[in-house]
Amino acid sequence: MAKEKLWGGRFAQATDELVEQFNASIDVDARMYAEDIEGSRAHARMLGRQGILSDEDVAAILQGLDTVQAEIEAGDLTFSVALEDVHMNIEARLTELIGDAGKRLHTGRSRNDQVATDTRLYLRRRCDEIIAQIRRLQSVLVTLAQTHADTIMPGFTHLQTAQPVTLGHHLLAYTEMLHRDAGRFADARARMNQCPLGSAALAGTTFAIDREMTAAALGFDQPCQNSLDAVSDRDFIIELLSAAAITSVHLSRFSEELILWMSAQFGFVELPDAYCTGSSIMPQKKNPDMPELVRGKSGRIIGGLVAMLVTLKSLPLAYNKDMQEDKGAVFDALDQLQGCLAIFTAMLPGMKVHEEAMRRAAAAGFATATDLADALVRAGVPFREAHAIVGKSVAWCIEHDIELHELDATACAAIDARLQPAMVSALSVDACVRARDHVGGTAPDQVRKQVRWWKERLDEV
Repeated sequence: MAKEKLWGGRFAQATDELVEQFNASIDVDARMYAEDIEGSRAHARMLGRQGILSDEDVAAILQGLDTVQAEIEAGDLTFSVALEDVHMNIEARLTELIGDAGKRLHTGRSRNDQVATDTRLYLRRRCDEIIAQIRRLQSVLVTLAQTHADTIMPGFTHLQTAQPVTLGHHLLAYTEMLHRDAGRFADARARMNQCPLGSAALAGTTFAIDREMTAAALGFDQPCQNSLDAVSDRDFIIELLSAAAITSVHLSRFSEELILWMSAQFGFVELPDAYCTGSSIMPQKKNPDMPELVRGKSGRIIGGLVAMLVTLKSLPLAYNKDMQEDKGAVFDALDQLQGCLAIFTAMLPGMKVHEEAMRRAAAAGFATATDLADALVRAGVPFREAHAIVGKSVAWCIEHDIELHELDATACAAIDARLQPAMVSALSVDACVRARDHVGGTAPDQVRKQVRWWKERLDEV
């Protein structure tokens, strides 16, 4: 492939080899080759319809682009660092193949609007992939929630036993989070779906181009309305990185719980062997490395968001070379996020739940204390007084090494005359979860209703 600079007419001195290496982005943006070729096809057809290029040139360009794409996909085209990026590499190879017609392709456009268009096309596709992955993970969670609608576990606040819940309810909490995550990606996709092509370097072009035609051909809702904005902002990347960071935080929180639950101290779950590793020195170990990696990846993804914010924060309009750093941050973040989603989707169906261990933990730690307070309130005791009575009851139980439901009539009378043995004897984790039978509650019937609702919704997308 020829390695002459396509912009070299102004320069008398060759580019330093170190500068070529430092300046090149081909190692990052080569993955956008299909989008670059797609954009060039649309641009060439528009130039032909507008009479800016001849029919012969358009035909040669389209055929040449087909050849270039086939060469790339067959591994027969070696990209050159000297040509800097995927756009220049493709144009140079096209010109080698078809001659002067290839040199006319860039009429009415700049690399500035070209790269902005390619990036939006590429990230739009990645958005669709991630949304589909999120929906698949939601389906896994909903299926697990259906299986464990009656499985009782402790609910925690401050990582202290709070109230009993069902595992199904707990899993559906993550289903809700992921639903909002998918919505953020959909919103980001909608806002990025405007076409920069035709904005040229920063001010538009003197050629009579049809921007609506190229926007429609590439599946955009409309052309970008301001040429300066089109080539100089990367807020669509920041928004996408923000959505990725939030999703990674949700997965990290879930990972933390799985890591805790798999420990000997909890013993709530066991992850499949295929998603765990051992120790090089301790033969008994089964380490939850996949959740740990997902938890760690969140820092890397958040780092991409911070990097992009810092890169953009001081840039004057319009294009600046700093923007070349945008793709490395977002490509890596999306790669990592898609890997995390794939791991969770594959790993969770094989998770073994130790239901009895969860139930025992829910029954311990005075998880039914709030229900005892509610019973006192129903008997006419003001809530703040009921709260104090139950607090004294818990202190009594700790002192005598018993649980709340084990308080007898003598103990109840000693704590407070309003505390009745019938209130205490009615306490059970099963009764506690069944009692919360309202929209958003943890009752098994509510979990099953939510499962049915989610199954219908996920089947529609």
